[in-house]
Amino acid sequence: MTTTPTTSARAAEWWRAQRTRVLWGTLIVVVALAVLIVIARLLRGVPAVEAFVETYPGIVPPPEGTPVGIPWWLGWQHFLNAFFLVLLVKTGLELRGRRRPPGFWTRDNTRWPRTKRAPRRLGIWLWFHLWLDALWVLVGITYVVLLFATGQWLRIVPTDWAVVPNAISAALQYASLDWPTEDSWVVYNALQQLAYFAVVFVAAPLALVTGLRLSSIWPVEGRWASAKSERMARALHYPTMLFFLAFTFVHVVLVLSTGALRKLNQMYAARDADDWLGAAVFALSVVAMVLAWVLAKPPLLKRIAARSGRVQG
Repeated sequence: MTTTPTTSARAAEWWRAQRTRVLWGTLIVVVALAVLIVIARLLRGVPAVEAFVETYPGIVPPPEGTPVGIPWWLGWQHFLNAFFLVLLVKTGLELRGRRRPPGFWTRDNTRWPRTKRAPRRLGIWLWFHLWLDALWVLVGITYVVLLFATGQWLRIVPTDWAVVPNAISAALQYASLDWPTEDSWVVYNALQQLAYFAVVFVAAPLALVTGLRLSSIWPVEGRWASAKSERMARALHYPTMLFFLAFTFVHVVLVLSTGALRKLNQMYAARDADDWLGAAVFALSVVAMVLAWVLAKPPLLKRIAARSGRVQG
């Protein structure tokens, strides 16, 4: 009888196989960042560049009527997006490992939604990944609806071409470690605005479309089922996940290094203050994500999946 390797055993195996690549990659990133900082600081010493920064300080005045502050529902969105992203990464890595699933689920076709074609059998990790996708999309749709219903879209959708030189200026200021002055409670700087716009209106739809193409609900026959579209989806889906991870990492670093208490209050407690309430809420959200990561194991997933279909393995 074969046994399934534990998570720690798989992690140790992965580290042995990837250790050299990870260490060299880390060294390259550190050296690249150091070189970037040196170049940026040298550029800041050039009079023409400094004049450019003074002309474009990194912030574009928001349009008239732009709401001030971060509403309570956006705080919940911060938590839910991070929560689902963590679990999507976990299941995505399991699927990318191409190991035999620890169990299989087949939908009960005697209940709604009934289909003419027999349901496909899914590995338990793929089943969980698809459910997470569906919930994440629901959160995203709610976010976009509220974004436009409350006028918050004016904070992240560029409405002036001046955002481009201001974003370049903000990037140069960040790289030189002389960070731009900003008050995200009132307005995001231009680089933040472009980053949030890219996440909401470019990366998220791309993740959704490519994920649908790779999912079991996509037609297996007809013009929509070409091998070319599947290859393209595979080529884009994983890098999109890496983009989300990179964005999240940079986002967290900047939050913690630019007035953590105030930023966490804004993000998680919807208030512009310097007390510990937002940090406490953030800590609880991290605990929830860690617990979800630990508990999301095949035995529990199989019990949940069995409520809507037949589980084997």
